[in-house]
Amino acid sequence: MNKIIKNIALFDGRTKQDILISDQNIADINKNLAKSDAGKGLSDADIIDGSGLTALPAIIDIGTFKIDKAAFFMGGIARAALMPDQNPTLDEPSAVKYAALKAKPDLWIHPIGAATKGLENQSMAEYALMKDAGARAISTGRHWISNSGLMLKIQQYAASLDLPLIIHAEDCGLTHGANATSSLNATILGILAAPPQAESIAIARDIALAEISGAALHFRHVTTAKSLDLIKQAKKQGLKITAGVSPAYLLLNDMAISDFRTFAHLSPPLRSEDDRLAALEALADGTIDILCSAHDPRDVEEKRLPFSDSAAGMVGAQSLLSHGLNLVRDGVINMERLTQLLSSNPAKLLGLGNAGKLENGFEADIILVDEDAPWQIKSDNLPGLAGNTPFDGLPVIGKVRHMLKGGKLLF
Repeated sequence: MNKIIKNIALFDGRTKQDILISDQNIADINKNLAKSDAGKGLSDADIIDGSGLTALPAIIDIGTFKIDKAAFFMGGIARAALMPDQNPTLDEPSAVKYAALKAKPDLWIHPIGAATKGLENQSMAEYALMKDAGARAISTGRHWISNSGLMLKIQQYAASLDLPLIIHAEDCGLTHGANATSSLNATILGILAAPPQAESIAIARDIALAEISGAALHFRHVTTAKSLDLIKQAKKQGLKITAGVSPAYLLLNDMAISDFRTFAHLSPPLRSEDDRLAALEALADGTIDILCSAHDPRDVEEKRLPFSDSAAGMVGAQSLLSHGLNLVRDGVINMERLTQLLSSNPAKLLGLGNAGKLENGFEADIILVDEDAPWQIKSDNLPGLAGNTPFDGLPVIGKVRHMLKGGKLLF
């Protein structure tokens, strides 16, 4: 059955457009659809009224740790790239295939295969078989691989299969046992901390290896000014380097852990105010390619502990779009840049040729958003597996009113 979204505004500023959906794909976007060739003979099409709403490509979230439909749907996420840190680890074709099929058809999971068996950083997993089973990328998981010889082999193997390598970049020799960034605040709190250079050292090593391997590297979180400078330089060299960040590192600094707030215990840890401002600048100038949720649900037993004993991680899927819209409202980025960060760039990273854009022929993964709808983030009533957000109590804007996956209206 054909569908028409009528009287919808588009993120690029076009107003009162009609979007024709046919066979799961976008067939036409036209202000006068009824008069176009594509719009003829569609009197029986299902109509979705888009008045007062804005159409955006549905979000493709890179690097989630759980499959969390309720949270994803609230945030407008139609596709999620699942990290290999699962039980069992995504290091075998069977585990990868199961993850890829688990949430279909309403939600598409794109598994990320483990770089090493069991994520134990000892020996490589079988990337070719995992790719055949549906893996869209390879990842080091929550940790960094310190063995440079092993890391070079991993990069070379991934490059030979045209698979991007997604990296958590923190030198574990410096961060072992640490739960914060070195600062006066961490010292006052008595929390074991690591220097921010742990990140830039790890990134510098992996970029140097990429000069040898030619691998496509995606650094999942780049959170310091020095690290961002390294990313800029690597891009100027023509290396296949991309960078991501989550809203926490754009909106919060290391003072958020004051009073031992475990919901602000993240990995990597929150950084200085100067680093936060550098990340905002990098988001605006294109150094950062992807805005991700870093969705990592943790239950009460994991978070209601002394800070150093609590689990690192936060939920972010529910509020990812709203944080992005706030960045637009504050003039940091525009709407077109936001859709690149949330949809088209993640699609490019994963090799999804027909996803991430509102264009003819692309899959009809679409969200209809009330850009100005206000709401307040409350950890106690966020839909999903958990409510461990460092943004508890924060007022934000933007609600997803309707979501389509492959042309199917989910809500």
